[in-house]
Amino acid sequence: MKWSSSSERAERWAIVAARVALAGSFLSGVADRFGLWPARYEGYGDFAGFLRYTAKVNAFMPPWTIPYLGWAATAGELTLGVALLVGFWLRWVSVASAVLLVLFGSAMALSFGFKSPLDYSVFSAAAGAMMVAVFAGRGRGELGEAA
Repeated sequence: MKWSSSSERAERWAIVAARVALAGSFLSGVADRFGLWPARYEGYGDFAGFLRYTAKVNAFMPPWTIPYLGWAATAGELTLGVALLVGFWLRWVSVASAVLLVLFGSAMALSFGFKSPLDYSVFSAAAGAMMVAVFAGRGRGELGEAA
């Protein structure tokens, strides 16, 4: 199927928008853990608050694993967020983002019930990340592509 030039541009910008939205979500969560959002926003507030939330989400895990899970999630979200934003290894970073989101959504479902990850659109975000991966494999979603 031959894509028209305007269709290609629309597809490219839709994928860029998905990348920026995913990156923004990851990076916003990381910023919240380190108190970089003003206090008027409800969130973790600090890393200790994030670890308390991590313990709730992973209620099925032994308590000694919580700090490791919290730091692993933080490192993963920071790395993936920056990589999505700059377009580095876009296909693999998008797949890793989807995996991280599915793991998070599954932990939420186990600890809080299946409604929780649906309410927070975790699986929708994972599907968006997979779409970015598919289109990145076709050479779409790069900011520097010629029209």
